[in-house]
Amino acid sequence: MAELAIRTTLKMLREQSHVGSSPTFGTMNNIKRYKPKRVQSFVLSAELAYVVGLLVTDGCLSSDGRHIIFTSNDIESIGNVIRILKLKNIIGFTRNKTSEVYRIQITNVQLYDWLIKIGLSPAKSLTIGEINVPDKYFVDFLRGHLDGDGSITTYTDRYNTKKNIKYVYERIFTTFISASKKHILWLRDRIICNLEVKGSIHKTKINNTSPNPIYIIKYGKKESIKLLAKIYYSNKIPCLSRKKIKYEKYYKKTPPLQT
Repeated sequence: MAELAIRTTLKMLREQSHVGSSPTFGTMNNIKRYKPKRVQSFVLSAELAYVVGLLVTDGCLSSDGRHIIFTSNDIESIGNVIRILKLKNIIGFTRNKTSEVYRIQITNVQLYDWLIKIGLSPAKSLTIGEINVPDKYFVDFLRGHLDGDGSITTYTDRYNTKKNIKYVYERIFTTFISASKKHILWLRDRIICNLEVKGSIHKTKINNTSPNPIYIIKYGKKESIKLLAKIYYSNKIPCLSRKKIKYEKYYKKTPPLQT
């Protein structure tokens, strides 16, 4: 069933973009290693900036200097990376006790070196800092970041209905997460500078046994509406559909904020 879901999703993405071809399916053990046969140059675009955002959150640069590994719970994100980078990769599965994660391994020395140049690095989780993304494409990078480790939460708040039955409010908040304090501070400052939206930073731990904290930027209702309107500026941009749909459903049933 998982393989069928992958094929269906990637076929849909390919038909929308008219780019790419079917990837090969199998285990990670039979991925072919190869050296680039041609020189590639990587120039940042809106779609590539989106992929960088995904790789910053859910990607890993191998210490061998050649491989880039991307994992995701969402096959749609895997499909977006494959389509945008025009890959023909094997899609693997990493399983644990609670979930199944999709995985692709990209062998591309030139892409690897370019990612290093703009700010990524091996074992980056605790040390990553600024990413060299120009203002023009920052919102696309941010959407990739949101689709990787971010979240959009909506709910109906009935806390004060005991006082008045009409006190029912639709709530929304948006978060971005990183284990690197340096990165989360940079991200918050860039969002303020580029999008004029302010959020608060919180420090927490995933669980009591985790040795390292994580840092969360949180945006409340007013800030989320402003931020997400900028992030989803078009219906033709790559994104994780389930997050975009959550925002759109909220927006449809909630009157726009007065400015």
